[in-house]
Amino acid sequence: MKQAFVNNIFSVSKETFYQTAFDIFQFQYQNNLVFKQWCNLLPNVRHSQMQEFPFLPISFFKSHTVTSTLFQPQQIFESSGTTNTINSKHLVKDISIYTESFITAFEMVYGSIKDWCIIGLLPSYLERENSSLVWMVNELIHRSHHASSGFYLYNFSKLHSTLLELEKAQQKTLLIGVTFGLLDFAEQFNMQLQHTIVMETGGMKGRRNELTRLEVHAMLKNNLGVPKIHSEYGMTELLSQAYSVGDGKFVCPPWMKVLVRDEEDPFSVKLSGKGVLNIIDLANLYSCSFIATDDIGVVYEDGSFEVWGRLDNCDIRGCSLLVV
Repeated sequence: MKQAFVNNIFSVSKETFYQTAFDIFQFQYQNNLVFKQWCNLLPNVRHSQMQEFPFLPISFFKSHTVTSTLFQPQQIFESSGTTNTINSKHLVKDISIYTESFITAFEMVYGSIKDWCIIGLLPSYLERENSSLVWMVNELIHRSHHASSGFYLYNFSKLHSTLLELEKAQQKTLLIGVTFGLLDFAEQFNMQLQHTIVMETGGMKGRRNELTRLEVHAMLKNNLGVPKIHSEYGMTELLSQAYSVGDGKFVCPPWMKVLVRDEEDPFSVKLSGKGVLNIIDLANLYSCSFIATDDIGVVYEDGSFEVWGRLDNCDIRGCSLLVV
């Protein structure tokens, strides 16, 4: 059963997405007590269309154990936060599903990981355990097999010299970093990067004054000499990521879909439009694939989306930036 599900997830197409999602919904309804109880509380639950699936509030990952079937997790991912917040926990039954998800999604956008040098600038994440982002970037570093791939904390001088060497060698390089880390580095070292993609993962974490996404990207482009800033959209509660190649629009892999709900009526869900984002992540096979996030944005008719900010009174999170 498990392997059949996984095969269907990563071979899914537009034509088979709904049926695969429906099969996973049935599996999770029968094997996820929290999700089943939530569904049973909702009025007139239907699922003849994707927008009719019930979506579990993302806050449940803070207050409940959200698992489909009973298992000992191979990994527990935990969200970042402050001393005054409760962190989300995502219990992962099979870490190979996560690995297949992010490797496949990355290579769909950027080609073979073996062609890249991967540099992670994730100081705040490296200082804590159980970050899904660190797990992902560490695996990308390992699979790149490049001698200069690795993590950097606060040694910006070493990072600068490494990037200069990679640029001289015309090596395709991905500099992926938390937003405040990239800004700190870019303010200290002006560069003209021609062979390096700069990718921000969001997250100011109270380290700097809050900036709009446009302001952040303008500063990074100006100081690092790149034409575009790429972005990654992911979170602890998901096992898939969406990528933006520089225009602020994120594109999902085939097994992930973003919908939009009305802020005033959470049961009014549409395939496109403005509102609060709901996500179907088929890779969340052993947790919950139907998540109602707290991110506000717009979903376009082609399925791409933008993130504009977060609902009021939500915990500070690292997965989105404010925009005007």
